[in-house]
Amino acid sequence: MIRFLTAGESHGPGLLIIVEGVPAGLPLTEEYIGNHLARRQKGYGRGGRMLIEKDWAHITSGVRHGTTLGSPIGMTLENKDWVNWQEPMSIAPIEGEAKRVTRIRPGHADLPGTMKYGFDDVRNVLERASARETAARVSAGAVALRFLEEFDIHVHSHSLSIGGQWSRTDGDIDWAQVEESPVRSADLEAEPLMMKAIDDAKEAGDTVGGVVEVVATGVPIGLGSHVHWDRKIDARIAHALMSINAVKAVSIGEGWESVEQRGSQVHDVIEPVEDLSQPWQRNTNRSGGTEGGMTNGMPLVSRFAIKPISTLVNPLPSVDLDTGELVQAHYERSDVCQVPPAGVIGESMVALILADVFLEKFGGDNVAETRRNYLAYQETVVPRAFSGPKAS
Repeated sequence: MIRFLTAGESHGPGLLIIVEGVPAGLPLTEEYIGNHLARRQKGYGRGGRMLIEKDWAHITSGVRHGTTLGSPIGMTLENKDWVNWQEPMSIAPIEGEAKRVTRIRPGHADLPGTMKYGFDDVRNVLERASARETAARVSAGAVALRFLEEFDIHVHSHSLSIGGQWSRTDGDIDWAQVEESPVRSADLEAEPLMMKAIDDAKEAGDTVGGVVEVVATGVPIGLGSHVHWDRKIDARIAHALMSINAVKAVSIGEGWESVEQRGSQVHDVIEPVEDLSQPWQRNTNRSGGTEGGMTNGMPLVSRFAIKPISTLVNPLPSVDLDTGELVQAHYERSDVCQVPPAGVIGESMVALILADVFLEKFGGDNVAETRRNYLAYQETVVPRAFSGPKAS
């Protein structure tokens, strides 16, 4: 079982990450994690914070001589902007009263958070609710990605839409091109249109959202389970993606499109088995690689919609936390568009779920043991006439 915890505030000293359950014997370096953190910091429409931070996760435990030990992996990630916030975000008591934030932002955690926890300062909520926390998730997700690579499972993402501009792809995506795209688009014609949508929103003091697609290849058949609601792979992926800041909808495969089609147009026909090394192939993957709460051997495709950021340069009308009177909502330095970095965050969340269900299925206290179990299982995933005695 792989699980992770994060701690830290947006303008505090830094972020803390613990990843538990990673088998021993996995090669892992700070440089590998740093590469994924750098990918998260890119993206057209990012704000000034990314010019300040140069994210680097320092491994403090669980790794020796470049290899995991099987014990919890601890990491710290410094907030370089902390130098400008030492008094407002001081851990120790300060003299006098701190400047409070009382102008509530519609669409953010401000109102429900202050009401739930009894605060009179919105900063007590917005600091943890900030998307800065996703840097910690990407650090944890990089560990999961490194584990999955040992079994030739790879996770990628691209922007399907930004600001109403949609990418057109035929399913054959050049992932190297996506990494070079400032908006993580697989469609070179859509790329400038997406960038213009961001520019137009920035000029208007507004924000834009979009849709991200995450694709995991090499996923074996049978991860997840049909027997309980909380073990279904679709449910676990949806939970993970919905937990990302500003995500409002999740689809597995062509989930949104399928509701307007007939069953004969939705389901993926299983092809006759001609190659035992690649059984159970489909010519389509409308289901997104899952059936009945389990992976079916096709690429696992998930999509999520991220709403426009709620912090606006031209704030919406709102109310004051103290008086309830009409004010302009608070403005906190923010991005114009979070869609490109959200793809990298989505990869991390999908990877963490896949690594967890992979170990749930194959076990192992070290990577070599997990690999033996995995390879033995793969020999059974063929037509029953070729797999030895039939299961009773």
